[in-house]
Amino acid sequence: MARELSDKDIAILQKLAPECGDLTCGGSGHQFHAILPPVSNHFADSAEDFSERIRRLSDEELAYITEKILTGEEGLGCVAPEDAEAFVMIVHDRISPEMAKKVIAAYESGGECER
Repeated sequence: MARELSDKDIAILQKLAPECGDLTCGGSGHQFHAILPPVSNHFADSAEDFSERIRRLSDEELAYITEKILTGEEGLGCVAPEDAEAFVMIVHDRISPEMAKKVIAAYESGGECER
């Protein structure tokens, strides 16, 4: 689901990827429409790097992104599988195992790939 990033989304994206100079994908030239796919595909060097970036988030920010995933507003389908797994583990540990199961279900159900 394409969406325009809110100020809160942009602040979270910049927290996760401070090297993100603008909100444009270097490969396509299109604006980013989600938070996690650009971090996974353009900025994180590995699943460990992605995981460390996600750990920068406050519990409120992590819950916010998780809710966006569950409503279909945040893309998880384009995130590398190992990054999705890392994200789920952090949700499991910091929010709840039940929420992690919901994120897994959302990931497995697929969805539009928004970078």
